[in-house]
Amino acid sequence: MSGRGTKKERSRPSDPKDPNDPSDPGDLGANSGPAGHVPVLLSSVLEALQPKDGEIYIDGTFGAGGYTRAILEAADCRLIAIDRDPQAASTAALFKKKYGDRFTFIPGRFGDLQELIAAPGVSHVDGVVLDVGVSSMQIDDPARGFSFAQDGPLDMRMSCRGLSAADVVNQYAEADIARIIAALGEERRARVIARAIVSERENKPFTTTLQLADLVTSVIGRRPGATKHPATRTFQALRIFVNRELEELAHGLAAIEQLLSPGGRAVIVSFHSLEDRIVKQFLSNRAIPKSRPSRHLPETIEADLFKPSFALINKRTITPTRSEQEQNPRARSSRLRAAVRLDAPAFAFSLNEVKIPKTPELE
Repeated sequence: MSGRGTKKERSRPSDPKDPNDPSDPGDLGANSGPAGHVPVLLSSVLEALQPKDGEIYIDGTFGAGGYTRAILEAADCRLIAIDRDPQAASTAALFKKKYGDRFTFIPGRFGDLQELIAAPGVSHVDGVVLDVGVSSMQIDDPARGFSFAQDGPLDMRMSCRGLSAADVVNQYAEADIARIIAALGEERRARVIARAIVSERENKPFTTTLQLADLVTSVIGRRPGATKHPATRTFQALRIFVNRELEELAHGLAAIEQLLSPGGRAVIVSFHSLEDRIVKQFLSNRAIPKSRPSRHLPETIEADLFKPSFALINKRTITPTRSEQEQNPRARSSRLRAAVRLDAPAFAFSLNEVKIPKTPELE
C-alpha cells in the first residue's frame, strides 16, 4: 500500500475498554498504553495531528503505546508503530490483538523510517508523532540502567545492543568523557566529574548506576533545596551519547519530510533544549522561504527548489498546563512543536544544518 489510506468502509474504532470483555487485551489503559503510563501533552498532540478516517500515521517512538492508542481511538485510521527497544514488542502484541490490521509494529530506529515502512508497502503517510528521549518504562526499570534513583547495571542502551554507559566511563579517555558530559549534558563541571571518574575507575570499574551517581554527588555536591539530582546532567549526557539520540532525531526529521504527503503533519515532543533546538532549526529552515541564490537560475527551478516545505502550526513551543504537571510530574520539561507538510520538494539534508554538539565517535 502507498500514499494515503483508502476511504473504503471499515469498522469504527473500538469503544473504550469494557472490563467484562474477554476479547480485550486488558492491559491497555483507556487514555494510554499499559496501565500506569501517562503520555505527555496528549490532548495537544491530538489537536496538532488531527487524525482522520482512512489515513495512515506513524508513531515513531511507540514505547507503551500511549499516543498510538489515542490516535487509533480518535479515527478509523491505520497506524505504524516503530521502536528500537526489544521490550516494546510485548506491548505491541496487545495492540495487535485489539486493533488488528489497523495496527502494525516494526522494530527499529525512527531515523530509518523510510526503509522500515517500505516493508509493509507504504511510501507516504499523513502524520508522524515522535516522543523523543528515554521512556518512563525504561527509567522505571532498574535493570535498564537509566535511573540514578534506583540501583541497577550502568547500561542505558535503548536497543539493548552495542556500547553501554559503563563501557564509556570505564574505557574512554578523561578528555573525551569531559566532552561528552559538557556537550550533551550541558554540565559546567564536566572536567571535574571526568577527572573523578577516571581516578575512581583505577580502583574499581563502574558497574552500577548508584556507583556513578554517588561519585558525581560527592564531587559537585547537592545544593540546599535543589530539586534536581546532581547526576542528572551526567546521566543525560551518557544516555544521549550511547544511543546517538541527537543524530537519530535529525535523521528522523529528514525522513519525516520525505514521507509526509502534502497536508501531512509532523508532531514532535521533546524534553530538553538540545532536542528542541534541533527540531526548531530543522522546521524553521524549511518554513522560511529561501531567497533566490542567482538571478540566472530558471524560474521553474527556483519555484521548485526554494519554496518552503513546511508551515509551522505553532511558532512557539506548546508546554504542559500546570494541572498536567501536577498530575504527571514527568511532563514538566516537555515541549511540543508541529508543522504541516507543503507540496514543495524536500530540502537536501545535512547534519551540519542542525548543529549537533561535537563528541567522540562511538567505539
